[in-house]
Amino acid sequence: MTTLSFTGTAFTGTDFTSTDFTSTDFTSTPALSRPGLQLVQLHDELWRVTRPSGEVLGYVERFGVRAGLRFRAKRFIVRQRRFVEMGEFWSMDDAVDCFGF
Repeated sequence: MTTLSFTGTAFTGTDFTSTDFTSTDFTSTPALSRPGLQLVQLHDELWRVTRPSGEVLGYVERFGVRAGLRFRAKRFIVRQRRFVEMGEFWSMDDAVDCFGF
């Protein structure tokens, strides 16, 4: 498991027009920075979003569509023990921004 600290714009200059994501190297992906948030990459397509205390806020899931890559933000509702989809976005930045509020 890799802990990521993101800064900048995600996937800048990368062409994701193909739906074949198996050969893409994401170790050089630029990082995002959000005060009070940490992202832990669970695998190539999924990041856990937590507070520095370890409290899980939700997940960001990457998936391919015909037009490119999309990012789905899901917030964890503790009292209900379920996830609520907050939206689908064209950038990792936008998906992570959902957890700042």
